[in-house]
Amino acid sequence: MNLFKDLFHRLRQSGGWVMALFGGTLLLVLIGIAWTRLPDKHVWQVALSLLLPVLLAISALELQAATVRSLADDDGKRVKLVWGAVTLLVWVALAAAAWWILDWCDDQIPNWAAYINSQAPAHARVRLFSFEHIYKGLSYIEWFFRWVVIPIKVIPYAMASVQWGWRLPCRRVIGLLWNWRWWLGVLAAALLGVLLPNWFFSGVPHGPVSVQVWSVALKLVAAYLIAMGCWVLVLAWAAVLFGRQQPPALEDPIAVPALVGPPEPDKQDSVKLPLPESD
Repeated sequence: MNLFKDLFHRLRQSGGWVMALFGGTLLLVLIGIAWTRLPDKHVWQVALSLLLPVLLAISALELQAATVRSLADDDGKRVKLVWGAVTLLVWVALAAAAWWILDWCDDQIPNWAAYINSQAPAHARVRLFSFEHIYKGLSYIEWFFRWVVIPIKVIPYAMASVQWGWRLPCRRVIGLLWNWRWWLGVLAAALLGVLLPNWFFSGVPHGPVSVQVWSVALKLVAAYLIAMGCWVLVLAWAAVLFGRQQPPALEDPIAVPALVGPPEPDKQDSVKLPLPESD
């Protein structure tokens, strides 16, 4: 079975959880939007506004963890689903910290571009090292780290901890990190799942208000389906590459001679069994 057959096999096998991820994530997003509209005039409303984010976070973690486990192979050594979901908090926090650093870098890009432009030779400031070229180049680098490097580094560890807790198979994770197929898959998913939805909203709206409303609604639906589809494909692709790194199954036992090693003088090569007694 090649890689792509294995990919589609895993998607079909865990189709229920994949559909639950699509529908459940959308439901959680809608509930989160409604949470921002909750009034706080009564005690129960305040308590609900404090409790609801916790329930949403737990539901999102459980849904992601269950989907990952359904796509991956079960070696019989998994931890409980709740503990696997809890470990996701650590990787989400690390990814959020990395994003915060990239947000800070994003704010500093104009200053860095201006400084590099000022230090470049006079003949290069107009073409190669112009402010616009440097700004675009640094923006591309920041985008690559945000949407490619961070997922490549975090997702394998997160998927492993969802299944085995903190007893991570470091060799398999590192092997996936150095697999060029993994890098290519994440890069393709980032280009399709991030750039294409952004392109949907890059144009200037035109036409009657009703047409614009329907256009925005359809674009939102398409962007959600594309982004979630790319996310599921990345998880399934990681599961495929993880599965290819598993040790081969034990083969059938091979017949081994009863006597191995050098012969001993006090032992015979065969044992004579008594013949059955005749009546």
